[in-house]
Amino acid sequence: MKLLEDRILNDGDVLGENILKLTFLTHQVDFELMREIGKVFAEKFKDTGITKVVAIEASGIAPALYATEALDVPMIFAKKAKNITMNEGILTAEVYSFTKQVTSTVSIASKFLTPEDKVLIVDDFLANGQAAKGLIQIIEEAGAHVEAVGIVIEKSFQDGRALLEEASYPVVSLARLERFENGQVVFKEADI
Repeated sequence: MKLLEDRILNDGDVLGENILKLTFLTHQVDFELMREIGKVFAEKFKDTGITKVVAIEASGIAPALYATEALDVPMIFAKKAKNITMNEGILTAEVYSFTKQVTSTVSIASKFLTPEDKVLIVDDFLANGQAAKGLIQIIEEAGAHVEAVGIVIEKSFQDGRALLEEASYPVVSLARLERFENGQVVFKEADI
């Protein structure tokens, strides 16, 4: 997605060997860009019968919300912090965050997923695939089917895509980062 790649080049900050800081996605959200991202995901998956979009808080919510709007289906986001209102029928998974270097327990109320659901997972970044893997575990525990994993930005130099594809989950990434070179992003061809 050229619009996204241009924005990454203009606003992205490469931190070290494998971190890309993008505040338009992770802090001050650019809703116009997120709306375009949502439309691209919706166009790609419009004929697959998606019934739900699932994301993980926090940065995955914005692109997932706009994909949900364009697909006209409900969105569910996995919570990283348990609260007192989530007290029954909770599905959980352990998820390691590459960026934060911490493991979180994420959860979704089981009443929001059924065996009839065909789910599109949407996330902001794909690095080692642990967030998607945790969401897949929860979705499948509910008996629902994962149709695909939609990724805004994939770090293709890490093993997340291979992990998901080896388990037969289709991955669709809007921007694929091949490497960082001299503090700059080098792209490889995106899926869309």
